[in-house]
Formats: sequence, C-alpha cells, structure tokens
Amino acid sequence: MTTRRTRPAPRPPEGTPPRAELARQARTVLGDAVRIAHWAAGAPGPGTTAPLAAHALERAATALELSPAQVRAGWDRARLAGLIELHGDTARPGWRLRAWDRDDSAVLRGWVALFDAWSLVHAAPAGIEAGAVAEAVEAVPQVLSLLQLSAGPVTVPALLDLLGQRVAELHEERCEVPLGPGRPATAATAAGTTADRPDPAAGTGGTDADLNALLLDWALEGLAAVGALTLGHGHATLTPLGNWAVWAKLEQICVAAQSPAGNIEQSAADMLLGCARLTPGPARDEYRAWLAARTVGSAVAELLAVARGQDALLRGLAFEALRVVGAPAEPEVRAVLAEPSLRPYALLWLAEYEGNDPDDAQDVLSREEATWLWVDTAAAVADHGETGLLVRHLDTAVQGTVPALLDEVRAVGHPRTVQVLVALAAAHPDPALAKAVRRAAFQVHTGGA
Repeated sequence: MTTRRTRPAPRPPEGTPPRAELARQARTVLGDAVRIAHWAAGAPGPGTTAPLAAHALERAATALELSPAQVRAGWDRARLAGLIELHGDTARPGWRLRAWDRDDSAVLRGWVALFDAWSLVHAAPAGIEAGAVAEAVEAVPQVLSLLQLSAGPVTVPALLDLLGQRVAELHEERCEVPLGPGRPATAATAAGTTADRPDPAAGTGGTDADLNALLLDWALEGLAAVGALTLGHGHATLTPLGNWAVWAKLEQICVAAQSPAGNIEQSAADMLLGCARLTPGPARDEYRAWLAARTVGSAVAELLAVARGQDALLRGLAFEALRVVGAPAEPEVRAVLAEPSLRPYALLWLAEYEGNDPDDAQDVLSREEATWLWVDTAAAVADHGETGLLVRHLDTAVQGTVPALLDEVRAVGHPRTVQVLVALAAAHPDPALAKAVRRAAFQVHTGGA
C-alpha cells in the first residue's frame, strides 16, 4: 500500500459562504431559467437553435406567467448554463437540470458557465465597433481581479482607470496608434455617474475615455445581470458568488474531486472522479480493484451508464476503465456504436482492442466524429481542468487552422459548443484568436452563419 502526497486544496477567502449557500444563491439567480428549462424539456417542439419561435414564446409566457422578455432571457440563460440542450428542433434537459436539486457542484458549474458568457447575456451598446467591444471583454478579468482583491466596493473611477490602462496596454502590444487628435484622455478624466456619460446611440465619435466609460457601464451591467456583482451609486461590489468565482479562477481550482478513500465501495461515477487526478498506472490499479469487487456484466453496464451522462470527463474515464475490462466488454462496447455521443469513444476502444497502435487509432474516426470528440474533450477540460490545458487542446484538433476548426465545430452540433468556445476565448492569450473564437460562440449562440 502506498501513500500519495497531495497538495491541500486552496481555501477560499475568509467570509466566503459555504458551497451550499453559494449554490442556493446560484439557484436563485437562475430560477427563471430553471423553470423555462423544465417547461422546454416537457413541451412539444419548443424551439430551435435560434431564439424561441413566436408561438413557443407565447405558450411559455402563458404557462409560466412570465413576460415574453423574461422568457427570452430565461431561455438564453438556460442554454448558456447547460440546463437545456438543443438537438435539431427539440430541447432536451441537460445533465445539470437533472442534477439541479441535489448536486451543488452541478449548480455552481452551471452558474460559472453563465458568468463566463456574460457578454452574450447582455448586448453590447449599439454603434460601438466590434474591436472595441472585444478589447473591453479582454480587459474585464483585470477589473474583476481588482474587485476581488479589494474585498468590498470599488469606485467607478478606479475601475474606469484600470480599464483604460488595460485597453492602452492592448493597443501598445499591437503597436496601434490611438485615433483622434493629440494624446488620448486618461480614463480617470471620464469617471463619473452613468448620467454624465454619452448615449450609446451617439456612436464612437467621442474620446477614448468616453468610449471606455460606455464599455465599462456595459460590462458592469452585464456582470450584474448574471449575479456576479451589485451596482451602487458610483461603485460596484462583487456578490459572494462573483467573489468566489473570481477567486476560483485566480487560483485555478479544478472542480474534479481528489481520489477518495475506498474507491472499491464507490459508485462508478464517484470512483471515476476519484481517479481523475491519478496518473495512468495508479488509475488502472484503482479500476482493477473496483472491477474485482463486481461481476463483469454489472460493472460494464454501470460504466456505460455513466458514459451516457452529460459529464464529458466521466465519459472519457469510463472508456479508460473499460480498457482494463478488455475482451468481456467488447460486445457491449460494439453495441453502443449506434449512439452518437458514445460512437467516437467506442470506435477508439475497438481499434485499440483489435491491436491498432493507440497513436494511430484516431484514423478510424471520420472528420465529423473527430471534431465531435474534440468538442467533448474540450468540455471536460473546461469543466474540470486548468486554463492552460484548454489552450493546449487546440493543438490536438485534426483541422490545420483555427478558422477551419471553428467552421467544423459550428457544424458538428455538439450541445456544449457555445460553452466550450466561450471558455476557450476567455482562456486564450492571443487577442486576435480569442476574438475569432468569441465571434464563433456568438454565431452558434444566435444561430447565425
């Protein structure tokens, strides 16, 4: 028996509510979205990849006693939070909706997915150039960091000054010369109340500081709309949810649990999560011990049931455990080839079982199957991994260029596509690439080409 040393999990800042309380707050933020998701999952033909059709919107508003605007907003949030998934013209409950009342981790991951997509939830001001909007989105993490480190209200002038500095740094990094006569005004000179700022309809004719003020208002309102912060008169404060989420991102906390003691007695899902942090050798030992305590048939059935769930990390780990089972699992694995979500994994399993080199096994996948698997793996990394892993995952795509990858990802129809692209855009250090990925996420989200 060996003793593994693990780094203790970082502790959240003092005063952070327990996870159960954070999950309760997240459930409150997403209350209308959950109601609409339950309605959509049970209603015939409730929508398409575009916003709800007019007749469905009316039916939902009547059934839920909400205004059409509330239904649209809730539908949007339900999709972004993974509460519903669209398959053609049919809405199905996402795994988070099924786990909503009993799994605080699923609730918090759903809220974080919404938090990451704040710029899709709240439309940017009209008349603002897309490049300026992208720069503001890129600068927001620094604004959030200041709010988190301050542990209390931060004045709008201070946030605006930081936003202006970050945007100026982005211009410097790209060797861009500011437009307009003379040196651009500092962001601090434009600080003040919202009422003092120019109307978005006025376009971009003002100074850089005026533009930054408009964009800061938009960002703060968008973050407030998803429950990440509250706005007071001339200041902003992170909510407990927002404070926890920013801290978690700064600490790069991984959601997957450390290996628990006694994996042999755990369910398949808990056992797989417990093995997620292990290197391949120790993980195979854990799989063998777990399998030895069960009949082969029941163990294979339980692993495949987990693989059919919505957690992509568990899907991949389930097939790793099935590799340890070997020949007795072959008929059951072959039988799931007809299931789209399992087919790429089953094809790879069978290729390796039949003697193909693991490095060459990918050749058995069609281009579409390989792209679907890339998105599914990216979803697992986004849910459970570190930022750097998601960025490096780009290199594993079969497409030769990022534009080609984005085109095929948009077409493959994976239910987590928007969330994966939003997470990748937030993580990637290349501003131009992040902007292209963010645009693709927006196009998938709105049903555009």
